[in-house]
Amino acid sequence: MLAEVTTAATSYYRRTSPTTFAPTEHVQGAWRETEQHMGPVSGLLTHALETTSPRPDLQLCRISYEILGVIAADESTVEVEVVRPGRTIEMLEARMIIGGRTAVRATGWRLAIGDTAAVAGGQPEPLPAPNTWPSSDISTFWSGGYIDSLDFHIDPASEPGSCRAWLSTEIDLVEGEPSSDLARFTALVDAANGIAARQPPKEWLYPNTDLTLHFFRTPRFAEDDHRVGLDARAIWGPSGVGLTSTTLYDAAGPVGRAEQILTVRPMP
Repeated sequence: MLAEVTTAATSYYRRTSPTTFAPTEHVQGAWRETEQHMGPVSGLLTHALETTSPRPDLQLCRISYEILGVIAADESTVEVEVVRPGRTIEMLEARMIIGGRTAVRATGWRLAIGDTAAVAGGQPEPLPAPNTWPSSDISTFWSGGYIDSLDFHIDPASEPGSCRAWLSTEIDLVEGEPSSDLARFTALVDAANGIAARQPPKEWLYPNTDLTLHFFRTPRFAEDDHRVGLDARAIWGPSGVGLTSTTLYDAAGPVGRAEQILTVRPMP
């Protein structure tokens, strides 16, 4: 269950052993009060991938999460292994296990770092500066501890199915532990499906069953600016399946893309 903490909790998780983590109220999902939002989960698993057999000569540039069921808001065990070691290419796998069942599986590709600045190109245009758009209250549309932990600045020209926004949080990933810019960045990306929603969540269900992130540049935060930029587009097909595609930004410009496959159905 959610850790016995007050609303003054400053982290999404508390480490309870070398491989176990207790969630705080800030992980609470939007669909059910007793589940975790995928946002903090993805950040925690990125943290685990990065800190397992670290390779400063390789960069973690693709992370694919498979959501294998409801992510209960209970203590979890996180297991990580290198499944494909290599000199210039390496794959890892992380698993979040809750109640003896794997709830989320993440695979990550590490690729060799090299100087390709002379041939770099093709990036999308940057988003307007984070302070361009006003602070936005989305509590009438979405609820839950995780959503409450975020600060949203949304483009006023956004509409159902298409949204541009900057997100940030003051909440740490794991209590008392430093985490990388990449881990903190990934903890906010899953919100893309929510901000690009085509219909109200009180009328339709459209959870994503996966999240895949591709980074052509590792996200970096300025010391006083930890905002994540999202340019999200949601497509709902005619047979109960949808897709949310998002271009990802830090304050310096675009860093990659995210894809989320959705199961779409009317609220029973």
